[in-house]
Amino acid sequence: MIKLTARQQQILDLIKEAIENTGFPPTRAEIATELGFRSANAAEEHLQALARKGAIELSPGMSRGIRLRSSDTLASSQSGRQLVLPHPALMQLNLPLVGRVAAGSPILAQEHIEASYQVDPALFSAKPDYLLKVRGMSMRDAGILEGDLLAVKKSATARNGQIVVARLGDDVTVKRYRKTGSAIELIPENPDFQTLHVTTGETGFALEGLVVGLLRSWH
Repeated sequence: MIKLTARQQQILDLIKEAIENTGFPPTRAEIATELGFRSANAAEEHLQALARKGAIELSPGMSRGIRLRSSDTLASSQSGRQLVLPHPALMQLNLPLVGRVAAGSPILAQEHIEASYQVDPALFSAKPDYLLKVRGMSMRDAGILEGDLLAVKKSATARNGQIVVARLGDDVTVKRYRKTGSAIELIPENPDFQTLHVTTGETGFALEGLVVGLLRSWH
């Protein structure tokens, strides 16, 4: 059984909430701001303690390099319940992998499908509909790198702060979404890239889905 202090539990709950709402964990600075710490270093100390206790995993060098570990097991151990899961083979999702998307055609058109993968739905904050191969490094500081596979849930709407897949004319891009009135900003997480500005109903712009998780090959 993992015993957490009240502050550690508060931070763990904040991480879970951020992943549920946006698909990605918060940065150290965001944790510090939310909980009133004087600096991101204070947040880092608590994260290191959570990692030592096995509640999370940390990826060095990534501002959002936080991953929950065995969240269901943690919850069940703290409440004293035994968790019974169905056979793993019954829990797999079969997701198509989308590669390059041709201009003007649906993102899930057959000619865009490179392969399909059997994946565990427990890996994601919501049930995805497809995987999208990342091209470029515009979301590097969100922990999204060239060649990663993003799990995407089809959606034509998004909340501010969520990471989305959007169509802009002939391109499909992954950015953080922010809307004010009719103005929409598609924000990169890499200072080498510029924010994209569009308006609601603009020709050639459409939301394709929400990013709900990420898969990475370590080979």
